[in-house]
Formats: sequence, structure tokens, C-alpha cells
Amino acid sequence: MVMPENQAPPTVSVVVPVKNEAGNIAPLVTEIERALSGIAFEIVYVNDGSTDGTEAEIAALKTSRPWLRQIRHAASCGQSSAVRTGVMHARAPVVATLDGDGQNDPAFVPKLLAVLTNNPRIGLVAGQRVGRKDTGFKKFQSRLANGVRGMVLRDGTRDTGCGLKAFRRDLFLSLPYFDGLHRFLPALVKREGYEIGYVDVLDRQRGHGVSNYGLWDRLWVGILDLFGVWWLVRRKRRVPNATEIS
Repeated sequence: MVMPENQAPPTVSVVVPVKNEAGNIAPLVTEIERALSGIAFEIVYVNDGSTDGTEAEIAALKTSRPWLRQIRHAASCGQSSAVRTGVMHARAPVVATLDGDGQNDPAFVPKLLAVLTNNPRIGLVAGQRVGRKDTGFKKFQSRLANGVRGMVLRDGTRDTGCGLKAFRRDLFLSLPYFDGLHRFLPALVKREGYEIGYVDVLDRQRGHGVSNYGLWDRLWVGILDLFGVWWLVRRKRRVPNATEIS
């Protein structure tokens, strides 16, 4: 992408994966803009094969917002793929992510960024939802999946499903990629020798529409991925600090 004249390079890229979220785009863009006032930012919407008015809604908003971008998948590839596409296209060294359905409040993004930038040992700051607004069945699935994940990986994270996260772009792109990666970021970041920061965030009701990423992949597919991540963590070896002696 060619940077518009007189526009400073962004210090943070906000990546928002969306699939069929028409009606939720404009309110969320306005909230992000308000939350990041005073910060050089860009918003990268990754349109994951939407078939509704999502593309047109983002395109209309772009006409008056040079910092708003849209990357489109020709067909839906899933949330992890959409997040990775957004990070790959991001122009800032720091990336914040949030879900596109309106349940994540952008007002918490500056808090995530502050924790990340104030401690160089931290590679990822994860939002931890309080006051969940999901259905009872969805909350049960999340508790079960998070409980099993925590028992196996011992990553110290009670809620990996929260879309609100902030991390260093180069670190994210160095992680092994697989479908479902976004649910295991704390364990994989710790594997690279970084610490994890946490911020409690409020959960909200979805703005419009229904969930577009399936419920069962949060549990059964996630459990299958869990054993692969467990293997990766166990196979990590310390990198030698080698110095040539003259």
C-alpha cells in the first residue's frame, strides 16, 4: 500500500478479522478512532470471504479515512488465517487485534499497548474477559476448553478466546503458523522466552448478526491442536549464546 502524503507511519496497526459483519463495521471504526485519538494508527480490516454488505460498508468508510484499509480473502479461510493476513499487511511494529462483532470494547486497546510498551520482556498482552455476554452453552465450551488447555500447557492464561490482544509484529510472524494459532498465542509466545501481560476487559453484547466462526471448533478442534502445541513447547531448546574467542 502507498502511504498517503503527509500521513505519519503508524505506531500501531489494529487488525480486525470479519466475516459477514455488515452493520457492525461503522460503529466499531468510530470507537477505535475515538480510543486511539492522539496515536498514529491504522485499521486493517480482513474481510474473510464475506457474502453480505461488509465489503461495501468498509469501502464507503475508506473514502474519508486514509488510515482504514481492507484486505479481502476470496473465500473464507478462518479466523486464524484472517488474523495472520492482517498482521502480514500491517505497517506498524505493534499490532492490536479485536473481534469485529462489537463484543470487544476498543477503549481497552490503549491499556493493552501501555502494558506492552512499558516492559520489553512482554511479548503479548491478552485481554481477559469479565462479565461474559455469551450464551450459557458457549460459556460452558470456553470454560472446558480453557480448563483443558491450562492443565496441559500451564500457560497461566484463563481466557485465550478474547479477541483483544496486543503484540510485537515481528514476534507474531516468527511463530509456527497453523489453523487455530490465535487460541494458543500465550503458550507459543512464552516458548520464545517472552512474558505475557494481562488486562481485564469488559465483554459486550454483539452489535448485529450472529457468530460466524463455529462453536465446535473452539472445543474439539482446539483440543486436537492442543497436543500439537504441547509437542512444540516441549521440543523447544535453548538457543546457545555463542562467542568466538580470539
